[in-house]
Amino acid sequence: MFSDPEKNIEQFDLGSGNYVADFGAGSGFYSFSAAEAVGNSGRVYAVDVQKDLLERLKTEARNIRHLNNIEIIWADLEHLGGTRLRENSMDAVIVANVFFQLENKDNACLEIKRILKPGGRVLFVDWASSFGGIGPQSQHVFDEDMAKKLFEKHGFKEDRTIGAGAQHYGIIFRK
Repeated sequence: MFSDPEKNIEQFDLGSGNYVADFGAGSGFYSFSAAEAVGNSGRVYAVDVQKDLLERLKTEARNIRHLNNIEIIWADLEHLGGTRLRENSMDAVIVANVFFQLENKDNACLEIKRILKPGGRVLFVDWASSFGGIGPQSQHVFDEDMAKKLFEKHGFKEDRTIGAGAQHYGIIFRK
């Protein structure tokens, strides 16, 4: 079974009024679930480098799902300050199936740290393995140990792991 954004968001325990950035938002499945969890008093910033995906996400949020608490941001996650979000402004950051695609993982991690409030949390979900071509090629897999080492190197603490599906792992980090 693939990773289920709704179940992962439930395990992340977002609260009403939270401000959340969804790094690599793609088609928006995590953004939509997060937007429902934070309610009208919260805000979700869907961040991606692909403008066409962001426009589709925005249209679906407004016209189909009737979610008015999602903002889209076109940005390169691999540049410090690239999201243009204020420092210490987010309660949480979601990063799902993104790091295996990034070249500069350190900068992406530092951007997460920059925008998170003190004590803010990161939901990190990625592929556990290549799974014969279903996931990323084996040389691009960013496994659980690599994720823990990177985030700890940048001052994050592991809060807990979550069940993220048979092909994925999930970790919640705290700033």
